[in-house]
Amino acid sequence: MSRLLLILFALALSACATATPERAAPDARPLVILVGVDGFRPDYLDRGVTPTLSGLKAGGAFAAMRPSFPSVTFPNHYTLVTGLHPDRHGIVNNTMVDADLGRFALGNAAAVTNGDWWDEGEPIWVTAERAGLTTGTMFWPGSEAEIGGVRPAHWTVFDHSMAGDARVDRVLGWLDLPGDRRPDFATLYFDIVDTAGHHHGPDAAQTAEAAASVDASIARLIAGLEARGLADRTTLVIVADHGMAATSPDRAVYLDDLIDIEAVQVVHAGAFAGLNPAPGREAEVRTALVRRHANMECFNKADLPERLAYGRHPRVPAILCLPDTGWLVATRAWPVRGPGGAHGYDNTAPEMAALFIAHGPGVRAGVTLQDMDAVDVQPLLAHLLGLEAPRGDGSIEDVAPALIQP
Repeated sequence: MSRLLLILFALALSACATATPERAAPDARPLVILVGVDGFRPDYLDRGVTPTLSGLKAGGAFAAMRPSFPSVTFPNHYTLVTGLHPDRHGIVNNTMVDADLGRFALGNAAAVTNGDWWDEGEPIWVTAERAGLTTGTMFWPGSEAEIGGVRPAHWTVFDHSMAGDARVDRVLGWLDLPGDRRPDFATLYFDIVDTAGHHHGPDAAQTAEAAASVDASIARLIAGLEARGLADRTTLVIVADHGMAATSPDRAVYLDDLIDIEAVQVVHAGAFAGLNPAPGREAEVRTALVRRHANMECFNKADLPERLAYGRHPRVPAILCLPDTGWLVATRAWPVRGPGGAHGYDNTAPEMAALFIAHGPGVRAGVTLQDMDAVDVQPLLAHLLGLEAPRGDGSIEDVAPALIQP
């Protein structure tokens, strides 16, 4: 570990409010911690407010990672841990409709905790638990549900109000558990960068402040690992699910101006829109919408560009409207009210790029991966944990340049 990182860790440790535990007895068990920082664009590292993350980047592997489409939170968090594109794992959006299960939305606890929504993919914590490892999930989409009859050994119901340092301390508390109760794999999730980006825009001072806050919480995590004698055997994999683009009320396409809004069910709108025509009005809707418009293009779901790997799952609405990056699809009942930020756009848009950093045993220092996709994270995690995981859409070969070969 570099002298710079050791200094940062020591400073963070001195500020830690919790009592310092005794060093753990030496053992050979590795530890992998997956840290998700929602909405963290890679270029946020260039703003001079993230010394911990910048140090980890310098001492490890880095990528401006391509998210899966749609570039939104739940689909991509599940892609990161399953290695499957949303069209294959079934979490096709933050809001979706299933013919048998009903409606799924972020605030719908009954849906979020129902494993039937999630069981088309196997997250890495399920793979690890089945292999006899111990896992803990400090917030991660899917981790509140029993999937394939398996839960993490330790998990927590999402609480938006829980401070970043408290989240870190919960994970450190799990690492203080004796023997096999201590996790071999853990997740940690921060949402404040995404929240600030939505409310204020990606270039706002408030977004930089949120990035700095998360950076300090990660420093606290590293200090806690140092105090417990775990740092040298811990690999940190730090990821974002997507980036963020600046938006404005001046850049909005209103569906009401194109079609009778009563002719469609608006499943979701914003950075992309999903619509189902009302019964008997299919031809009318398709004639009005399925074409290129000013600042937006609408597709039958079967005709989406192949590179999006999206549109075959039954939960995907019949018509998808993709605005230009920075534009929003809205209705007069739900107008765009102010400047801010959004994501969900074409996953190749530079503004949608997501942070990736890996640091620790087996990871080469100073490597930048040039063409990394979110589906490549799950095979990397399986490799680091020594697991045979279900084959997904990614490949360990895609991240091989970042790995020290035995």
